[in-house]
Amino acid sequence: MSLTRRSTLGLMAGAVFAPSLVRAQSFPSKPITLVVPYPAGGPTDAIARFVAQDLSGSIGQGVVVDNRAGASGAVGTRAVAHAPADGHTIIFGNNQTHGNNMFLLKEPGYDAVKDFAPLAGVGAFEHAFVVRKDLPAKDIKELIALAKADPDKLNYGSTGAGSGSHLAMELFMQRTGIKMTHVPFRGAAPLVQEIIGGRIDIANSTLPSVLEQINAGNLRALALASPERNPRAKDIPTLREQGVSNADADSWAAFFAPAKTPAPVLDTLSKAILASLAKPNITEQILKLGFTMKLRNPEQFQPYHLQEIAVWEQIIKDAGVQPA
Repeated sequence: MSLTRRSTLGLMAGAVFAPSLVRAQSFPSKPITLVVPYPAGGPTDAIARFVAQDLSGSIGQGVVVDNRAGASGAVGTRAVAHAPADGHTIIFGNNQTHGNNMFLLKEPGYDAVKDFAPLAGVGAFEHAFVVRKDLPAKDIKELIALAKADPDKLNYGSTGAGSGSHLAMELFMQRTGIKMTHVPFRGAAPLVQEIIGGRIDIANSTLPSVLEQINAGNLRALALASPERNPRAKDIPTLREQGVSNADADSWAAFFAPAKTPAPVLDTLSKAILASLAKPNITEQILKLGFTMKLRNPEQFQPYHLQEIAVWEQIIKDAGVQPA
């Protein structure tokens, strides 16, 4: 190859790669907005704020949490999908925003896979089976027997039609062959109060939303819909331990950026977020919420994400839940 030929190719390569290098070197050039597609004050918001505070001290710019709630998380998620793909707008999403909404909303306004690039998988909120404390069922086997003895007599509450708690219970009923009557609520707080008041029999709710009431003796926990016991609730056995398999329903959470964000910027964000999550003080704060941590880099999270989408698409279809 001639010197002229090599020089030409070198200049062409520089023209191709220089913009990405410039973008990476100048990033971040302004504060980063971390969108939480839910109201402030919940456990999802808390985790985002732990990370945002730490990132603000390590990435060279402030990280501001922006709560954009609405439409089961679709409002905030849609906004990030169509935000400038420069790394300065990211989102803390979950199995609802970046999975189930694809099949539960007629027009979510985004594609959970095509419009986003994963930055870091964080772990999951486990679902706990809780019952009113006077329900005559002390474990999952007794609950199944009670439900089969009188189909549809028992009712179960959820945080809304198509929510994680609704679909987790639909999965459980599919696996065990029982039927119960669904009573949807707008959020975990009213649902928990109705179980405590004895007007709802059972719920499959995220552990952080019910752990305090379990510890206070206001609710009785029968099982975790998760592969392993939670260290913050060691006395609660899993479904698997009680003979019910293929009914795990962890609600995973992860950080994402718009899909067209330059690779060097994605790499910078991913490494910074994973480094924050690995710090002992951050880990401890997150674990106190009842959250189970399982960090995944983008390469590890992507196949997990696709598998989860496929699994819950089928569960939604089998449950007959229609898009709203």
